Amino acid sequence: MTAAYSLFLSVALTSLTLTGSFGADIINGKKVKKNSMLYMASVQIDGKHNCGGFLIDPSYVLTAAHCDKGGNMTVILGTHNISPQAANRTRYTVQHKHKHPSFKNVETGNDIMLLKLSKKMKTGRGVKTITIQSKGKPLKPKSKCQVAGWGKTEQHNVVDDLLVTDVSIINFPICQNMWDKVSVKLPHNVLCAGGFGTKSGACQGDSGGPLVCSGKAVGVVSFNYKGRCDYPNVPNIYTEISKYKDWIKKVINGGA
Repeated sequence: MTAAYSLFLSVALTSLTLTGSFGADIINGKKVKKNSMLYMASVQIDGKHNCGGFLIDPSYVLTAAHCDKGGNMTVILGTHNISPQAANRTRYTVQHKHKHPSFKNVETGNDIMLLKLSKKMKTGRGVKTITIQSKGKPLKPKSKCQVAGWGKTEQHNVVDDLLVTDVSIINFPICQNMWDKVSVKLPHNVLCAGGFGTKSGACQGDSGGPLVCSGKAVGVVSFNYKGRCDYPNVPNIYTEISKYKDWIKKVINGGA
């Protein structure tokens, strides 16, 4: 899905490597329709796509904490095509990066970050915010959702267009059981979707993008298994946004 360079986050965990999805590969995806998903953001480092993100407030983009790897971070909004020649492509400077204060690395969780833009977005025809999931009823297993991002396809062809694919929510005990088989204890406050018994999901470089269910952002792409995109039989892992709603409000309201 993106013309990005893919960065690999490797974490030694017994026999496992957890790989945060930097730069993005949506597997078995299709191009996003012109007037949909107008909240999507390309989070870039030194002018190159690094991670996905999504606009939840005119001044804030939500993404994954592990996407901060130094360098000059900017955000592209207003386009589904992030090539330099794309129309309506606007670059915004990141004024401040708010990582969750408990984030250390992907395997310990809290993989979430708010980016304050240097300029407040004018939302409307070309750019819109997305509502995030409030605390409430847990998502039902098999709920149909979508994940989108920029990156390579399963054939590893580099493209600039935003791609989206359908994924289903996976029961957490089943998800943990599958990860137990590769000796990994999942962190708290995560969701599982895609990459398990399917050929659809997120991969390297889709980190920071949203898991969208019923029109709301419910998760942030965090990691998969060893960065493999040929789909090993373990689910993809997302940070569960509703667990961080109070922290998000505090940051946006200037209290953090």
